[in-house]
Amino acid sequence: MTTTDTDTVATETAFQPLHIAVLGTGMMGLPMAHRLCAAGHHVHVWNRTRAKAEPLAAAGATVHDHAADAVRHADIAISLLESGPVVEQVLFSQGAAQALRAGNLFIDMASIQPRETRAHAEQLQAQGVACLDAPVSGGTVGAEAGTLAIMVGGHATDYERALPVFAALGRATHVGPHGAGQLAKLANQMIVGITIGAVAEALLLAAKGGADMAKVREAISGGFADSRILQVHGQRMLERDFAPRGRVGVQLKDMRNALATAQELGFDAPVTALLESLYAQAAAHGLADLDQSGLFVELAGRNGMQ
Repeated sequence: MTTTDTDTVATETAFQPLHIAVLGTGMMGLPMAHRLCAAGHHVHVWNRTRAKAEPLAAAGATVHDHAADAVRHADIAISLLESGPVVEQVLFSQGAAQALRAGNLFIDMASIQPRETRAHAEQLQAQGVACLDAPVSGGTVGAEAGTLAIMVGGHATDYERALPVFAALGRATHVGPHGAGQLAKLANQMIVGITIGAVAEALLLAAKGGADMAKVREAISGGFADSRILQVHGQRMLERDFAPRGRVGVQLKDMRNALATAQELGFDAPVTALLESLYAQAAAHGLADLDQSGLFVELAGRNGMQ
């Protein structure tokens, strides 16, 4: 056997499929669960609306009617639920936490407030369950491609244990203790939300003055104003393509979580507060289900540019 053959056998032997539960198969949870199935893991899924989880059966996942049943069969459970209160309800009111065994690992990949994730971790650790908070950035495109940025808070040993899960989903970085992953995600969402507003307002100003928005975007690409937001969301604005990948309503939730955390820390965040008010007005005007780049529509309407 050649050295190359030996390396191949060693690599194949090293892979150990895991029993993983995924709670929540919405816009992010569905493609992430698909990737875990494709990676060869034994995946158990649950969603409040079962029909949204059913497509995963064709990928090899086992669909459950109750969250507790899904986690009962798994060594690692992942949450991709809507909010902190929903995570708490599923864990502690619907019996998922009780179904987790001592030694299991719970990874909350939803975007919730740091204080909420720390409270959940404290309760779960009391019953011997290890915890990580690992929110993600990259949207549905990143979830489908396995290129998510994963921000992880918790103990380093638990982070190492979760690496085979993260490997199927994207690039993980351990950023600190429990709650630190959520802090990193809030920082990410502050930058995303604020930059979307800046790009939308700048392009609209250029158009109002008679410039070609597409050419303005092309002209500033590669300079200091360039960014992934300018490239991806700026293109959506030009095409008026506001099909939801990350919704205005979700961006608003994240901005509000950032402001709540800032208040707890005694931190003044005036720029985030301004953008939160703009996303709130966009949602109030019926734009909550548009892609977050749909803030462009709100700003265009303010300037009579619909």
